[in-house]
Amino acid sequence: MLKKETLKFIKDVASHNNREWFAENKSKYEDARQDVLNMVAALIPELAKIDPFISADTDAKKSLMRIYRDVRFSKNKDPYKNNFGIWFSAKSKGGNGPGYYLHIQPGNSFIAGGYWMPDAPDVKLIRQEIDYNISDFKEIINHKDFKSNFKLGTSNALKNAPKGYDPADPNIEYLKLKSFEATMKLDDEEFFKPELVNKLISSFATVKPLVAFLRNAIDQ
Repeated sequence: MLKKETLKFIKDVASHNNREWFAENKSKYEDARQDVLNMVAALIPELAKIDPFISADTDAKKSLMRIYRDVRFSKNKDPYKNNFGIWFSAKSKGGNGPGYYLHIQPGNSFIAGGYWMPDAPDVKLIRQEIDYNISDFKEIINHKDFKSNFKLGTSNALKNAPKGYDPADPNIEYLKLKSFEATMKLDDEEFFKPELVNKLISSFATVKPLVAFLRNAIDQ
């Protein structure tokens, strides 16, 4: 579980998003970061048990994303993120691909699994896999545990049918997708419970079939 001070720090960053405040509160950041790293270190070996593509020896620091924002091409010049992001993937740090994500942000925390905004070649392969194996894909997203916990994202989708696909295809809504991830909201109170790791692992296990489907699509 996490300390309540960790979520409070994230909330404080959102209210005081400037370098001067952050410098004065650097020790609080280090404490919060270490608290999250301790949780990630407990998660990794358990995640490896349900997904052998995740190495049980993965350094927790490789999964925790930086709190510092790249503002070079953004209108928002806030120097710090108002969340802790944790990414678990078979690929090395910084690599995109199918995997699992935990977003810690007071009032807006969530768990996710899938492949966020893949490059065009992988999108093409995933669409082919969905087209060829639509029954398998639907079985995953319509499973009762999946449907009662996760929601497949549809905001990143083409307006029209992708080239080579019939607009009248009954499954065109899935073939239009440009990003393939499912999310589940997480209440702040969950982070303070002793069973937090079990809760997260159970949720990752629910979304794992989607991750496996996407891996299979791009690794053939």
